[in-house]
This record gives sequence, C-alpha cells and structure tokens, in this order.
Amino acid sequence: MSFEKFNLDAPLLRAVKQLGFEAPTPIQAQAIPPALEGHDVMGLARTGTGKTAAFVLPSLQRLGAGVRGKNARMVVLAPTRELAMQITEDARQLAHYTDLRVCAVYGGASLGRQSEQLRKGVDIIVATPGRLLDHMDRGHIRFDDLQVLVLDEADRMLDMGFLPDIETIVRRMPTERQTMLFSATMPAQILSLTMRFMRKPVRVEIDNARPPEALHQQLYPVPTHLKVPLLVALMREAVVESTLVFTRTKQDADVVARKLGEAGLSVAVMHGDFRQKDREQALEGFRSGKAAILVATNIAARGLDIEGISHVVNFDVPEEAEDYIHRIGRTARVHAEGVAWTLVTPEDEGDIAAIEYLLGEKVERVTLPGFDYDVPMPDWAKPSARSIQRAAVSKRGSIARWKALTR
Repeated sequence: MSFEKFNLDAPLLRAVKQLGFEAPTPIQAQAIPPALEGHDVMGLARTGTGKTAAFVLPSLQRLGAGVRGKNARMVVLAPTRELAMQITEDARQLAHYTDLRVCAVYGGASLGRQSEQLRKGVDIIVATPGRLLDHMDRGHIRFDDLQVLVLDEADRMLDMGFLPDIETIVRRMPTERQTMLFSATMPAQILSLTMRFMRKPVRVEIDNARPPEALHQQLYPVPTHLKVPLLVALMREAVVESTLVFTRTKQDADVVARKLGEAGLSVAVMHGDFRQKDREQALEGFRSGKAAILVATNIAARGLDIEGISHVVNFDVPEEAEDYIHRIGRTARVHAEGVAWTLVTPEDEGDIAAIEYLLGEKVERVTLPGFDYDVPMPDWAKPSARSIQRAAVSKRGSIARWKALTR
C-alpha cells in the first residue's frame, strides 16, 4: 500500500515523499481513511508507530480544503512539552508545501512570544493542557473556528493529572468538530472520555503487547552494587550508535550519567529538575549525535519519539509491565533493527515475571563475558531480610495483577 491510495493533495504527497515515507505504518493504514471521511477516530497505538502522521495528514487535507479564519482550526493536546515540540516539528514538515501555520504552546517557554504568534494567526495549535488553559484565560485563544481536536497519549495525560484541564478545555470548544484520540492503553477513564467527547468513533488498534519484530531483547542479571559498572562495560563493549538509558529516579539519572562520562563516553542527561532550556539542549545533543547516550527518567522521557535509536537500556526495571513495552519500543522503529537490554537485580524478579507474562514468553538471560560478577557487595549495599521478603511478595503480586487484567 502507498500513500497515493489515500488521494491526498499533491503538496502533502510531496512532503511525504521528501520525508522518505515509503508505505503507511499499520496505524496510519487503519486511521487515515476514516479520518479523511470525517469520522471521529479512537486509536490504540504506542509511541513510535507513526500515529502523528495518522492524525496530521488527514487534518491537513481537511484544513487545506477549508477557509482560513482568524482563529486556530485544529488543536492537538499532548502530555509533555517534548512531545508537543515533536508533534509541531512533524506537522510543520508535513505542511511544508502548504500555507498552513503551526504553533507550539507549552510551559517553560516565553508566554509573550507564544501570544504574539497566536495574535498573528495560526491554523494549528499543538499544546500542553496547562499552558493552553493559561492562554485561554488571558483571551489569547478562541475556538470559534475549531474543526479538529486531537488528544495524543491520552493515558499519559490521565496519569499526569490533566483530566480536569482537558475537560475544562473541551467544554469551551464547539461540539461540532472532528475528535481523534490516541492512547497506548485504554483504561476505563479514557473510555469514559470517548463516550463524552466523541461521536461514534471508529476504533483502530495495533498490537501494543508485542514488541517490534526486529527488536532483540536481553536480560542481564546483576547484583545491585554492580549495575553501574556493568552498564559502563556494556557501553564500552558494544557498538552503540544511539542509546537511551532509563532510570527510576532523578538521582540515579545523575549518577549514571556522571559515571558514563567519567568512562569517556559522550552522554547527556534529562530529568524533571531540568529547566526547559536545558532539556531542549540535552535532546538536541542526543538527536544530533553529539551525545551517543541519553540518560533519562521515565517521566522525562514520556512521549519522546527520536529516530535512529539503536539501543534502549533499562538501568532500572519499570514497575509496570506495559511501561517495559513502551520503553523498548523506542528502538527498532519502522522495520529497523534494535536492541533492548535490561539490568535485573534479585529484587526485580517480581517485575520481570509480570513483564514476561505480558509478553507471553521468556526473555533471554545473558552475561557479559569477562565482567567480574564476583566483586563482593559492600555492607551498606546488602539487602535486609525485610526487603528480600518484600521482593518475593512483589513477584507474586505482579503476576496476580497481570493475570487478573488479562482474563
């Protein structure tokens, strides 16, 4: 199947070709046709499956055929500023050969500069909920001409507490509009949103519980006190072009980045304590290849969709099995090959059991040849009997939870 089958306008097809898109991804193939027909669309797809083009292309087609008004005709809501920036860039590239104008509205950037851009007139606003509400309350944005609303990564917005903001925003929008919602998971509250905000949505879905076919997963069992040395050894041993390392806490992110830097590796770090300017600088260094490794917390990395990531490393095992799927799916994009490594301590076995239950298969366990796994643990690092018992309870609870959810 080719993009020509969608009968898109020539400027859009030209942009698609220039971006090197040869064939639609599964979510694009399923979502674009009903969106072009004007239906509301509910898409179940994780980051990295091509869902941005799935809602941007049909929206550009619609807006291009309409009459430009004074106010924005499309609004895209995203959970994080990084994702808002990313969607904005993608939309601008796809709209390159049109006269449609795209504006990013998110916190941490100049409110005055954004309001000036809005005053001059835009067709598409990509925004985080809080900053959009701020502009609405100041009278910088009106929805009189709104035709399309998109909620991207709706489950993440729910997790981050944006539901009240979203409801406030949508209540002030015209009811006659096209609404598209995309989410990696579909909890009850998201389904409730679709019932209230959408009209007979067409549901499109790809298999979120399966990692990409070309992704090679490996677990590296390791004592807790040797996690950092093992990660450094892996980074030195392997040929890594672009590696995303996930940590659980901001403190771990700082420590891991510092140790990798001391080992002579080019590394950037990003977490919630960073100012927006510093986050953008870290991301740009990683995207450009100046830094081969980006260390980030799960929250800071939400919504990141960076091309060309060769390796994903779970320095800390995610506590939720679905987060494992989302993390490792950031490599092996669009049929490219990728590698996912997870460092597993004895305390992580409960979470690993839940992950393998979700995957429906065991993940290969390997060791790094030549690495000394017998370095004794310092007294301060030894787990207490209580923590060992807690890990065993966690293992039983994790498996039981996933069995209940998948019955």
